[in-house]
Amino acid sequence: MSPLLVLVAAGALIAAAGLFAIRASGAQPRLARRLAGARQVRVGDVASMEALPARPVRVVGRIRCPNPIVIERGDRLVAYHRDVQVQPPGAAWRSIERVRETRGFELWDHDGSFGVDPALTAEPLVVIPHVWRGTTAELTDAGHLAALARLGNTGVAWPARSITRMISVVERLSVVADIERDSNGAPSLAAPRGGYVISSLELDDAMRLLGGNRRWLMLAGYVGVAIGAVLAAIGLVGSVLA
Repeated sequence: MSPLLVLVAAGALIAAAGLFAIRASGAQPRLARRLAGARQVRVGDVASMEALPARPVRVVGRIRCPNPIVIERGDRLVAYHRDVQVQPPGAAWRSIERVRETRGFELWDHDGSFGVDPALTAEPLVVIPHVWRGTTAELTDAGHLAALARLGNTGVAWPARSITRMISVVERLSVVADIERDSNGAPSLAAPRGGYVISSLELDDAMRLLGGNRRWLMLAGYVGVAIGAVLAAIGLVGSVLA
């Protein structure tokens, strides 16, 4: 193999390793770009728009929902996402329960309101997650036990975790959405390609959350992708010229 083709292959491997590092860091770069890249507007600003923006915008407002989800501890929610996962020996985390409950709501301020269907949201919700960590010995739900049996758990305790994300009716939201005109010609919110991005956090806090728990690994991954891409490009250009 020629040195230039070796350079291409090395660049591709380094870039692939960089992508793996970004994923392993827990970062959500695509959601972060969508959230941070959208221009922020108030609900009232959208209601008064004459020329609609060509790109999705980040609309901020409060929640109004006449029929929220009410959980055991009394919280009133418009979105409830829960994932219960276990980790068999030598394997990746496996999901044994996935709950997605939502209620349609109005995003409003004193100058207007728009309907939002959170079932059309890109995951994950950009909220502080509630995380429980333990073992499969602590899982007593019949559905969990049946799923564990299907995975071959024979009573030996495996690591287990539950990740819950919720949006309460009392929170202030940012919703990345397309602005379209309804049948009456008035502006309305629509899910953009990839779904709404919904956050209950201030933008800086959301960026820190979407950066993952191991930001150094994410940064190293981006460096690896950049170096790999440069090496591969040099090798390809050199091969063509040769």
